[in-house]
Amino acid sequence: MEIRRIDASAVTETVRKLFMDCNYFIGDDVMGALKTAREREKSPVGKSVLDQIIENDEIAANERIPLCQDTGMAILFVEYGDKVVIENGSFEDAVQQGVRLAYDEGYLRKSVVSDPVFDRVNTKDNTPAIIHTKIVSGDKIKITAGGKGFGSENMSAIKMLTPSYGVEGVKDFILDTVRAAGPNPCPPIVVGVGIGGTFERCAQLAKKATFRSIDSENPDPRYAEMERELLEKINKMGFGPAGLGGTTTAIGVNIETSPTHIAGMPVAVNICCHAARHKSAEI
Repeated sequence: MEIRRIDASAVTETVRKLFMDCNYFIGDDVMGALKTAREREKSPVGKSVLDQIIENDEIAANERIPLCQDTGMAILFVEYGDKVVIENGSFEDAVQQGVRLAYDEGYLRKSVVSDPVFDRVNTKDNTPAIIHTKIVSGDKIKITAGGKGFGSENMSAIKMLTPSYGVEGVKDFILDTVRAAGPNPCPPIVVGVGIGGTFERCAQLAKKATFRSIDSENPDPRYAEMERELLEKINKMGFGPAGLGGTTTAIGVNIETSPTHIAGMPVAVNICCHAARHKSAEI
């Protein structure tokens, strides 16, 4: 396979469009899950909230305005073909420029501060974006982008479990994290779970899990069954839509796993609100 050359401007334009689109157009998987939840919701108040969420998402799409005021930090998962060369700029710079353009032209709220503790001065363009890159075989670049709001991000957690905790220990930590979050992450939520790897790897997996389609399941039937069991138990907690009570606290639980050390079983839970924004494109 020959080396393929891609101009940096193509990366910038792709990223710009992805972030504008994901903030205006909720995914079909999320909308489908919301409508299904609305039909199944037993609480009249819960049904009303779900009606409003669905209407809000439809208005956002029709009028091309952000579906939530918190347009989030820019997160990208990139599968970068090893036969690709970027010309007239670097990939990193091209991505950051795409984010700048999207958040400026799309009237998306800029929420990033340059220093986390002391200065906390807004960067005024929502950069830098968080980029997770995986080198793959091929001559294409696949980019999955999303804006992660912090009402839900702040409710996430990680714990370095040891193997002695077993399956039930993993489930208990996930459920305890969701229970502690309560109504704060704007339910109904999507629960992304990362299990295995190292401290940082399981957190990355949990974030990636929130980007996975809600109508999919883990290919391993054991984890697929765990996803279904956890979703059922979470919805029995009763927080309901907007935390006002009901039978729909979550619309999805997605689990991603990775090999890990013989002495460890790290688990991360990344909670995402119902504005589960993600769009993908291939260059």
